[in-house]
Amino acid sequence: MDFSLTEQQTMFRDMVRDFSAKEIAPIAEQMDHDNAMPDELVDKMRANGFFGLAFPEQYGGLGVDTTTYGLVVEELSAASAGVAVMVTVHNSVGSYPVSMFGSEEIKNEVLPRMAAGEIAAFCVTEPNAGSDASAMTTTATRDGDDYLINGSKIFVTNGARAQFYVVLARTPGTTGHESLHAFLLERSAEGLSIGKKEDKMGLRASDTVTVDFDNVRVPASRRLGEEGDGFKVAMKALDGGRIGIAFQALGIGRACLEASVKYAGQRIAFGRKLWHIETIRDKFADMASRLHAARLVAMEAAFLKDAGKPYSREAAMAKLLASEAASDVADEAVQIHGGYGYTKDYAVERYYRDVRVTRIYEGTSEIQRLVIARSVIRELG
Repeated sequence: MDFSLTEQQTMFRDMVRDFSAKEIAPIAEQMDHDNAMPDELVDKMRANGFFGLAFPEQYGGLGVDTTTYGLVVEELSAASAGVAVMVTVHNSVGSYPVSMFGSEEIKNEVLPRMAAGEIAAFCVTEPNAGSDASAMTTTATRDGDDYLINGSKIFVTNGARAQFYVVLARTPGTTGHESLHAFLLERSAEGLSIGKKEDKMGLRASDTVTVDFDNVRVPASRRLGEEGDGFKVAMKALDGGRIGIAFQALGIGRACLEASVKYAGQRIAFGRKLWHIETIRDKFADMASRLHAARLVAMEAAFLKDAGKPYSREAAMAKLLASEAASDVADEAVQIHGGYGYTKDYAVERYYRDVRVTRIYEGTSEIQRLVIARSVIRELG
């Protein structure tokens, strides 16, 4: 398995690295402080095709492979993980359900709009239903050729900017995964409203909101898949999304390592630069090794996805290893910076906050271990 980058992959990576350095990095701290992202930046990203990365060319997208997509996410994350998550949610869980389970009519109508930059969001989590999707209470009541959606979703990334919402809901009075359905709603739907904006620890450039549904009428033609396919739709979408989160974590981890090496080359302690002190050099070796190992698993998951082979276990491994490695790397970065790392004068403080959620969203580390363990038992049991 050759993970050498192609000329096109290298071109995309370098283009995004340059864009991130010029357009994102200079305002990353301000976006974090403001808990917001400037519309001007979103417009520039739209003009550069960031919202059409994973969309097939027939729908107006760039049609990049998963490895290229991961490299883009990594470069964005190294500058601002909050910016990166807007792109990765739109290009993965916000659109995968449409491309995988939508009718040809829906795909022809919606995917070109998404690829052009009409942003998508994924609405699954509820106040009492996170990892346990069977506890979901948002309902979809059949009414002739339509459904009426009632309920509330929380922690919706892109929710304030989105034009499209992939929503999971269940038949009233039922329990279990078999009665869950997936729908595509638009922002203009009567009864759909945007609620509380979260004041988050990290990823503060990205909007995360509550979305409420009060008798929102959606045509049955906007159902994604068959009745009862909702859980399958979500799981398939999350498999691909987890690869993106792995690369997001790798981007944050890489930024931590780069910042730490730079700081250690400037900081004098005990009469010499920090990077000459053996304990600091040991930290660099461990940080670099863990990130490299996680990167190889993420690259393998991307390879398998593009090859059309099963990749659920590898995607879970990639997210688990990358998120936990990057979290440890961020912790070491703060340690290397000492007291300065605990202040907002240095970016590692932001990286430390940003990376924490990668072990939570799109499946907690505990859920990733469950996915991996089930696969191992099936294979070896």
